[in-house]
Amino acid sequence: PVALQKAFDWAENVGRRPKAVIVVDLYGHSADMESLLKICNHYGVAVVEDAAEALGAYYQGRSCGTWGELGIYSFNGNKIINTSGGGMLVSNDESYLDRAQFLGTQARDPAPWYQHSEMGFNYRMSNILAGIGRAQLQVLDERVEAKRQVFGRYQQKLGILPGVDFIRETPESRCNRWLTVMVLDPAVEITPMQLIEAMEVQNIESRPVWKPMHRQPLFAGCPYFTHGDSSSVADFVFQNGVCLPSGTGMSVDDQERVIDCIKQRFRAVV
Repeated sequence: PVALQKAFDWAENVGRRPKAVIVVDLYGHSADMESLLKICNHYGVAVVEDAAEALGAYYQGRSCGTWGELGIYSFNGNKIINTSGGGMLVSNDESYLDRAQFLGTQARDPAPWYQHSEMGFNYRMSNILAGIGRAQLQVLDERVEAKRQVFGRYQQKLGILPGVDFIRETPESRCNRWLTVMVLDPAVEITPMQLIEAMEVQNIESRPVWKPMHRQPLFAGCPYFTHGDSSSVADFVFQNGVCLPSGTGMSVDDQERVIDCIKQRFRAVV
């Protein structure tokens, strides 16, 4: 919220009030929607909630993805529900959904032939993939619980290591624990890439945390606003975080193998 207010102050000063704010629920954790919505409502700016990673998560007892004018879910192959690709758009305003469906089906005019008065896109999901997704939604709660058990095991076994921490739930939210993220204290003599490399040697896939948008070459030169005067959460977590294997298909033995690999790497430097 502090960074968002800074961004609005800047936008007002340069006369560039945005049409919308995209709020992202990262790694299955809800954003601070109440505070963010208060700011956006003050300026009359719409909120699009990117809940691609937060299907099955809650904020103040309400599903993530249902707080903004529009909500986005992803059914990519790595998500908690997947149809190999595609996603879902939700809204309480049917005019938004009608417009999205029109644009997503090539913006075809209501004519007996193919006629287009504006640019459209081909964003349609096949009926077969949609059926697969609907069937998986019936077991969403079980998958969320499996993800939370994976996180709990990591936290119990690795949280005792020096300089290791995990992203915590806020009191008003319930995370789906889509992906377990471990954060290392910079004072510890081990880096996320060293851990990733150690796991790769044992054929265990892990990844760095998402690279911040302001550090992407595509957005070089774009304004970026931090929550503090001299600190950036996005940069800190990128430099010190590592995403651990978190699939619902992992057995306890699979996870213990990951845990043992990390412990061995820590023993090598402690």
